[in-house]
Amino acid sequence: MKRAARSTTQNIAEGFGRFHYRENIQFCRISRGSLFELIDDLICSVDEGFINQENYQVGRNKISNALALLNGYISYLNRCLTENK
Repeated sequence: MKRAARSTTQNIAEGFGRFHYRENIQFCRISRGSLFELIDDLICSVDEGFINQENYQVGRNKISNALALLNGYISYLNRCLTENK
């Protein structure tokens, strides 16, 4: 779970450091995949009894918010890419 969480922010940072919108978008998509990996980790944690349903829901809500923000950022980058052609 730590790796997936760190990968999320690290890929956003790496994409931001790139000079081209397409590269930034690709790193954001990788980051989005890491967020979905975190969702799976949470589900497994509930199934294995490591966390309860309440903690699952708290984590799931945070991931959902992060996904919404990231999807908005990807949309913004796509608009920038289209406008700058």
